Amino acid sequence: MSQFYQQLLNLTPEQRSLFEKKLAAKGIQPPRAASIPRRSGNNNLPLSFAQQRLWFVQQLDTNNTAYNVASVLGLRGPLDIAALEKSLNTLVERHETLRTRFELVTTEDGESQPIQIVDSAESRELPMIDVRTAADPQAAADEHIQTCIATPFDLATGILRTALIQLADDHHLLVLATHHIVSDRWSVMVFLREMTILYRALSQGQSSPLPPLSIQYADWAIWQRQQLQGEKLSLQTDYWTQQLGGELPVLDLPRDRAYGAVASYRGDQVPIEIAPPLANQIRSLASQHKVTLFTLLLTAFKTLLHRYTASDDIVVGSDVANRDRTETESLIGLLVNTLVFRSDLSNNPSFSDLLLQVRDTVLSGFAHQDLPFEKLVEVINPDRHLSQMMPLFQVKLDLQQANVKPLQLDGLTIER
Repeated sequence: MSQFYQQLLNLTPEQRSLFEKKLAAKGIQPPRAASIPRRSGNNNLPLSFAQQRLWFVQQLDTNNTAYNVASVLGLRGPLDIAALEKSLNTLVERHETLRTRFELVTTEDGESQPIQIVDSAESRELPMIDVRTAADPQAAADEHIQTCIATPFDLATGILRTALIQLADDHHLLVLATHHIVSDRWSVMVFLREMTILYRALSQGQSSPLPPLSIQYADWAIWQRQQLQGEKLSLQTDYWTQQLGGELPVLDLPRDRAYGAVASYRGDQVPIEIAPPLANQIRSLASQHKVTLFTLLLTAFKTLLHRYTASDDIVVGSDVANRDRTETESLIGLLVNTLVFRSDLSNNPSFSDLLLQVRDTVLSGFAHQDLPFEKLVEVINPDRHLSQMMPLFQVKLDLQQANVKPLQLDGLTIER
């Protein structure tokens, strides 16, 4: 689905209109039309369910940087710094999340709860760091980057950091850092796309070509809480209670050391490249069984976990963009949701049979994706351990197959 939404986001209004007409001609419902209302004020704005969880996690450890979201762009060529600074300020004015703080308040009932506070859009100066005369400019730049992106955020004072590092007359590094409580992968894509559009226009003396946003993130957070009530909430919770009821397994992977008492958030990456012939065979196999590439890979992943754990009950989490409404496509904010897929590998099913089982689980899971993961955890109420970063499951599988267009600006070469 990420590829579909990536392409949808890049459509012009004219292309979007034509696309929806073609969908209608085939009897396919396009992404749901605008229906989320604008709020009437800025007082006591609630957090979304996902924000509430991340706020709580940050309060447990205020030095936690695991949820810092960062991007570094290499800019080569003649840079219009004034236009870049104005582009960033325009984005902050356009998206309330980029000027939002989080505070704990006491309600009339005497209970404490966090709220989000949207500050006014004031012009901010882009911090400049010149390392051209350093003995090792790149090493000096790396040190500044690390400080910017790895310093904990105080959610009560602000959650956006920017810096422009100059390595040479025609070589700059733009550092962007924020907290996951107001951003996700999709949001980063929106930020970078709109920043390049604004820079292109402002550097040529033009005004912003971006259309006004129909809603802000806080409007969506209010709407989300209003939606998850009554029968709709019951239908969602009934499904997931049935899927994840009973004793949930703890994935007992073979390891060379004991788990720590508290999650360390220290990880690493192991890149693996699948050669084109094998990749084509995988796609062909998915097509033969009429399943998505994600479903096939999830089935293979679960088979692997079964092999290494000897468990017949395999639970895997996965993220969904959660942006199936036109109003949310251009929002910067934490909308991503996590689904939980459980499979029964008892009685030694064939791979084809397991593939069909996983397909049905995935389809029904997507059909019930409106229940926030935080609400799901509340309903299931599993045993919680500080050694585990996520409840309900210990492993995730995310498939990102969007072909992200390279960022381009006249006279500048941009590298992520």
